Amino acid sequence: MNDVRGRIANFKDIDESNLKITHKKDYAAGLKAVQVSFKRSLFHGGVRRTVSNFYRVNQDKGVDCPGCAWPESITGDRKQVEFCENGAKALAEEHTKRICPPEWWAEHPISELERKTEYWLGQSGRITHPMIIREGETHYKPISWDEAFETIAEHIKATTPERSVFYTSGRTPNETAFMFQLMARSLGTNNLPDCSNMCHESSGTAMNPTIGIGKGTVSLEDIENAELIFVIGQNPGTNHPRMLGSLAKARHRGGKVVSVNPLPEAGLMKFKDPQAPMEHPLQSHKVLTGDKISDEYLQIKVGGDQALMQALGHLLLKKEEESPGSVLDKDFIEQSTKGWEDYKAARQELDWDEIEEATGLERAEIEKIGDMLAASKATIFCWALGITQQPHSVDTIKEIINLLLMQGNFGKPGAGACPVRGHSNVQGDRTFGIWEKPKEDFLQGLDAEFGIVSPREEGYDSTHTMYAMAEGNVDVFVSLGGNLAMANSDTEVMENGLRNTGLTVHISTKPNRSHVAHGKTSIILPTLGRSDRDDKHPGGRQFLSVENSMSVVSSTQGRLEPVSDHLLSEPSILAGMSQAIFKDDPDHPIDWQAMADDYDVIRDHASRVIPGTQDFNKRIRQKYGFVLPNPPRDHREFATEDGRASFTVREMEYLKPPEGHLVLQTMRSHDQYNTTFYGLDDRYRGVKGGRRVILIHPDDLKESGFEHREVVDVISVYDGEERRANQFTLVEYPTARGCAAAYYPEANALVHRDLKARESNTPGFKAMMVRFVPSTGTDRTTINHQVEVEVAA
Repeated sequence: MNDVRGRIANFKDIDESNLKITHKKDYAAGLKAVQVSFKRSLFHGGVRRTVSNFYRVNQDKGVDCPGCAWPESITGDRKQVEFCENGAKALAEEHTKRICPPEWWAEHPISELERKTEYWLGQSGRITHPMIIREGETHYKPISWDEAFETIAEHIKATTPERSVFYTSGRTPNETAFMFQLMARSLGTNNLPDCSNMCHESSGTAMNPTIGIGKGTVSLEDIENAELIFVIGQNPGTNHPRMLGSLAKARHRGGKVVSVNPLPEAGLMKFKDPQAPMEHPLQSHKVLTGDKISDEYLQIKVGGDQALMQALGHLLLKKEEESPGSVLDKDFIEQSTKGWEDYKAARQELDWDEIEEATGLERAEIEKIGDMLAASKATIFCWALGITQQPHSVDTIKEIINLLLMQGNFGKPGAGACPVRGHSNVQGDRTFGIWEKPKEDFLQGLDAEFGIVSPREEGYDSTHTMYAMAEGNVDVFVSLGGNLAMANSDTEVMENGLRNTGLTVHISTKPNRSHVAHGKTSIILPTLGRSDRDDKHPGGRQFLSVENSMSVVSSTQGRLEPVSDHLLSEPSILAGMSQAIFKDDPDHPIDWQAMADDYDVIRDHASRVIPGTQDFNKRIRQKYGFVLPNPPRDHREFATEDGRASFTVREMEYLKPPEGHLVLQTMRSHDQYNTTFYGLDDRYRGVKGGRRVILIHPDDLKESGFEHREVVDVISVYDGEERRANQFTLVEYPTARGCAAAYYPEANALVHRDLKARESNTPGFKAMMVRFVPSTGTDRTTINHQVEVEVAA
């Protein structure tokens, strides 16, 4: 079994013979990065498509960047260039002229595509025609749109609603998400897993019961005007690069930034703004010198964040005792919260030895940060996947909320909670109904608007979907974007589950691994990208909308000529599917075609179902869109059962690896966005030409008995069961002691399906217990790893 896992994990046909490791203390972005991205875009799409696309990115009435969810200003004019290096890469991938027509699929049987890397698949180009592969066949073949819709309908009607699953990617716009969930609930299922299940589900699970909302409670202006900002478990330099500009503005205005992360990420140390010459011609030297980002950096152990938050709570109490009335917001605590006395009692005493063991930090380091927090009158806590993907993630986030409540950091300028969402509309998807656990008021509104009876039973999230597939309980799987084979944990189980499914349907722009690890029958439906012009409608050219990480809803409209006449928009695809599914029901009340013909119809429906979207069609046409209501931010109110925010008490928990093991976390490279690879380099960390590396502290490397650049196999252990991924290069790197890091999704095979966050079910991508063994070199072409190391002064 381990040999099988090793083969699956290796994704044959990887060539990393040019792998190089270059350690750099400062790899922050500059003009060169933008120039490289622009050249890449020209290579993919040519001059006209590149200039036309880039000019409108993140501008009013333009195209919303398909990358991250970091917001743009809504209070003034925006920069001439409102995108980052990775945004440019995402746009280049979308406006490429490379195509995968039917001839391409005819040339590549599944047996060959299974050996290709995800990078190779993604770089092959845009899919141009609907394609199908039936049970027993070796190649995808073209199929007409009508026949594809009829085939999908036949499979769905041949099974029961609970055996159909509808998965959503974070790039899905609001209108499409609303139609998708409506289709699923009209069928009778809440099986609506999405990518949020695997990233920020822990945030919503912690925040909804404590402050009454699962979203962040700050605006972009709050970030720039905060006195103190914590950036925890997050690497914005790669994952949300434009956030660095906001942090730099906060520091220019006197704010302080504390970074808490196991890896000393370059972007958190210094930021070189490539847009500085455009914005401040007299300050163009900053491109060369850079701005310092972090005032303090805590190199915490993976999984030690809850202990740190408890220590900070203890220190705030002690500071308040020393100087009553100077630290805590007692009026806010008394009037707006509950559970204070229990929390206060729990944090009175602290075992500093255990805190140091859990965090890897010295007491003096933590006390210094405690002084900064106590002195701040407006604090924001930002966090991302480094917090959300561990067994105790929900408890950790609740501890962050405790700290914010202690000082009343809600509903005032420069203060609040900021879970930094990843994909550009992952938050909007949830707002517009993509959730396996919908609230009753939403379902009542949906039923009243459309005359249906929505199911009330909880559906499958992404982890439950994997379980159900493995047990043979899924007959139809429809994926609206995304690449679940690579995004989810336990690669072997996930891929086998997809292959065990009767029909898999993928609404996609480019080939990916989920098309290869396909169902017994599999259909690929090629759709317009966000940059593509969408004008094949009776109502003329259409636009869509998205919601960013700070609850701003804005329009997005592509302008590029689609690479194929056979592409359909997502609303048109969903309308075609729905019409085929429900055509034999004379009482079916929904006019799907009206929504596909004119997206204003979708928005009118949504405005009567979703609070805060009233007058949707009018407000979305305003410059920069509109902001959804947020009670903690807007009115210092909390939509909990009793209207009070909750302090919570949890036992301290941290990750304790067995003897001879390290705690492994997964991460993205700089040339990657989620499961999409733009290249094989990670410039910020100095890794070039390959991805199968393990970053490890020099002292841990020495204790392991291996050497720098040595190729090993990695074994993870969970609940007595071992999994294996072969041939990774060990690389000395200044990680926290006892911890290591590897790229996702190469390391996903090491994540046991049951290793997940309690309550939220988020996979434990940051909690693997691993050891290394000499490489077997099996199931893979022997590679000569010539790893070069350059250590900067």
